[in-house]
Amino acid sequence: MALFGSKKKPETQAPAQVTPGNTPVQPAVKILGSGCANCDALEKAVREAMAELGIQAPVEHVKDFAQIAAYGVMSTPALVVGSQVLSYGKVLKKEEAAALLRRAFPS
Repeated sequence: MALFGSKKKPETQAPAQVTPGNTPVQPAVKILGSGCANCDALEKAVREAMAELGIQAPVEHVKDFAQIAAYGVMSTPALVVGSQVLSYGKVLKKEEAAALLRRAFPS
């Protein structure tokens, strides 16, 4: 018997979201940055890598500095999948983005 709720509840993994057609929803891909040339270049590389890998996930360009700081990112551009920061502070080449996306979206 736990006193005052001091016993830790077991963590459970959230169930995968499913669309009406019973297709799992892919985590969102986010590009963090002000919209400068480097941020746009990263977005282009990521979109090309996603097309090459056949990844169909929403891509969002986050330009609000408060939202960017919430990820702990202090140097942009940055690449985020779901809630995980995969890269920050540099413009990835398409091949580099593809390597990170392969790990984030295993087949």
